[in-house]
Amino acid sequence: MKNRFRLIVRGARGKGFYCVDTKTGKRTSLRAPDRDAAEQVILARNQALRQPSLNLQIAKAYLAGSDSGVATRTWQQALDALMATKSGPTQRRWGVAAKDKALVPLFAKVIIETGAEDLLNALRRGTVSTNVHLRKLHNFCLAMTWLPWPLVPKPQWPAIRFGEKRSITADEHARIIAREGNPERRAFYELCWHLGGSQSDIAELSAEDIDWKQSVISYLRRKTRSAAQIHLGESVIEVLRGLPVTGPLFPYLRTVRSCDRATEFKQRCTALGITGVTLHSYRYAWAERAKTCGYPERFAQEALGHNSKAVHRAYARNAVVLLPSLEEYETAARKGAVLRFPAPFVAAGVKDPLTTAASS
Repeated sequence: MKNRFRLIVRGARGKGFYCVDTKTGKRTSLRAPDRDAAEQVILARNQALRQPSLNLQIAKAYLAGSDSGVATRTWQQALDALMATKSGPTQRRWGVAAKDKALVPLFAKVIIETGAEDLLNALRRGTVSTNVHLRKLHNFCLAMTWLPWPLVPKPQWPAIRFGEKRSITADEHARIIAREGNPERRAFYELCWHLGGSQSDIAELSAEDIDWKQSVISYLRRKTRSAAQIHLGESVIEVLRGLPVTGPLFPYLRTVRSCDRATEFKQRCTALGITGVTLHSYRYAWAERAKTCGYPERFAQEALGHNSKAVHRAYARNAVVLLPSLEEYETAARKGAVLRFPAPFVAAGVKDPLTTAASS
């Protein structure tokens, strides 16, 4: 069999060693220190072309010196190891991901024998969830050195594009409340609307989280462990008066899995012909309402339990705001006006509320 790669020497002193691909004519510098090293590289390239299966066996033999399981470890074993590091809802989500039909064919394959096309085929067959979980599993194998190099380079992974989410409107919320016959669930939806908390945080509220003297409710977010503190408005107080005065505010709902609470809410929406919303839409609605009425962003961050401005801006990206003109503010400043916090309005023609020294 004729060798595909051959060695040529260029340069006045004969120290420029190049590899020439006889099939394509491409010439590549070997950057070898001497002729013997250059010849070894050429020999290795020709052998690699002739014996790809032998190369894999040789690679396994070398890798087995540091990892005895490299020759037999499958993606299923890697998934089991990853799930063992998780707990609670995260572990349950991985359990659901393990049943993904796009990933199932991959689990029986030995990791070291897997090609990039195997992962790309799974991504083409799957959904956004497939992309998210396969990416994490791939990175886990890299971190554990079960993969010697990335099968799919980071820039080549398909972009993760989640479906568009929207907030629930005041009219939709009112219809849901009017239709809901269960007092506990109705109060739960009311607090989601007024407090903007995630469904798990609201469901696990207790009477001890309420400071009636200061009219404040405070809790730690389960997801970020950051504190959320909100002053109680009259509507919230009215809802809380109908809930237990000690212990959990929602004794039944806190025992229900979050997916079951979401299913119950979806059933209510379906019966009313409401589409495109989930329980998390209450959180989007709170942030958008806050931005629309001019609620200070730092207060909204505190209420939502976020530490990053970018996170809150992402939640409120759909809010519609009509900003007052700079000219009005400059005119008021020249007259010695005392400006309140600028409250943007959606309705056209509504003036910004200014309190001037003359009018006061």
